[in-house]
Amino acid sequence: MQTKKMKTLDMVYIALFACLMAICSWISIPGEVPFTLQTMGVFLAIGLLGGKRGTLAVLVYILMGVVGLPVFSGFSGGIGKLVGVTGGYIVGFLASALVMWAMEALLGKKKWALALSMVIGLLVCYAFGTAWFMVLYTSSKGAITLGAVLGMCVIPYIIPDVIKIAVALLLTNILKRFVK
Repeated sequence: MQTKKMKTLDMVYIALFACLMAICSWISIPGEVPFTLQTMGVFLAIGLLGGKRGTLAVLVYILMGVVGLPVFSGFSGGIGKLVGVTGGYIVGFLASALVMWAMEALLGKKKWALALSMVIGLLVCYAFGTAWFMVLYTSSKGAITLGAVLGMCVIPYIIPDVIKIAVALLLTNILKRFVK
């Protein structure tokens, strides 16, 4: 009975954090790449749920958007958003979660290891999103340099993303005792 109860609890947590990521995406400042709190939602999911459940929450969030639910920034959804110029950042959330899960498996659940995994996860998300943006932007509007893409898609977000990591670490420390 206990095993079934934990599986149900796992599903509830996964669904809850997928919804949290949707809410975080709706808190948005529009732009070529919108400023949202989605990455903080990813960091919280991994920090509070652990690698497996957190990664599943990110996957559920992305699948909700793919089927058309308005869970992405600007209350948007659908496969078109995922294959658009900013779709690489959404795919990058899953890559980040996978990297953070792998680091959890290698380094354990120490606070410093979680902080390091969040920073590396963010870099992975930047890499996926920037490469995707560059390829799609070049194919639709013409050539663009890596420096220009970094100037539009990464550099303006570094400080806010570091703040999101700090907030996610703080919230993880505060809320960890309430999450089973």
